[in-house]
Amino acid sequence: MEDLLEEFLHYITVERGLARNTLQAYERDLRHFLGYLRERDIRIVGQIQPPLLVEYLRSLQNDGLRATSISRKLSALRNFFQYAVRERVLTKDPSGMIESMKKPLRLPKVLDEAEIAALLEQPRPLTPVGLRDRAMLELMYATGVRVSELVSLKVNDVNLDMGYVRCFGKGSKERIVPMGDLARQAVQNYLDRGRPHLLRRTLEDTVFLNQRGQKMTRQAFWLILQEAARQAGIAKSVTPHMLRHSFATHLLDHGADLRSVQEMLGHVDITTTQIYTHVSRTRLKEVYNRTHPRA
Repeated sequence: MEDLLEEFLHYITVERGLARNTLQAYERDLRHFLGYLRERDIRIVGQIQPPLLVEYLRSLQNDGLRATSISRKLSALRNFFQYAVRERVLTKDPSGMIESMKKPLRLPKVLDEAEIAALLEQPRPLTPVGLRDRAMLELMYATGVRVSELVSLKVNDVNLDMGYVRCFGKGSKERIVPMGDLARQAVQNYLDRGRPHLLRRTLEDTVFLNQRGQKMTRQAFWLILQEAARQAGIAKSVTPHMLRHSFATHLLDHGADLRSVQEMLGHVDITTTQIYTHVSRTRLKEVYNRTHPRA
């Protein structure tokens, strides 16, 4: 079974091109399951039957794992068994009849438009670092890119004449995302008057640099965002992903269609994007209840 697991991990790495975090989660979840099997002296994949899987999932539940974590582990098992069927190691997927645990609907946390406006105004574009911080915040809210995509942007990935950025998301999938005039101007100012001072004779080709002329890290951007939120007087705990959530929600609030938002976010499945329609409806209901005289 260990050999089959190694073959499967090689397959999803080379042929499916999954993101590194996804690969690590798959391996972690599957090795946990193999440990469970070893405790029961099960070493052949053909011995795995649906009742055993149900028992395993129930043990996870008894250990206090959330439904989302259990569903993720079940997804890893399904992919593993489907691979075993495709390779003719199994004749049937033992997880085929097992239903996924229903995940509770958790609405993304977003900033309202006034909070966003206050946040983006905080970095003062008077120094190279201020120009950089303003450009990063403006660009992230304008495009909805993930923080990993933001700090990995290359100079050639930014087209200011046409007003778009080229991103490489999960699984190295490429997408083009437009940006508005305010973000475009902020990035232009940084490239003209900020980045040359930070470059320090290095050959780094990423757009956003630290004060040593090296690529910015996600952790450094998180600190920049935290400081801007503090200065803006925002009481919420603001995260980089909250800017992405706000980007999508505000687009839908102002009439964008779901398919376009899906493409800009880089979601493979539109059901992932649909969560933002719930946020938008919830916000509309809050506005109605707060402002209608007979609500």
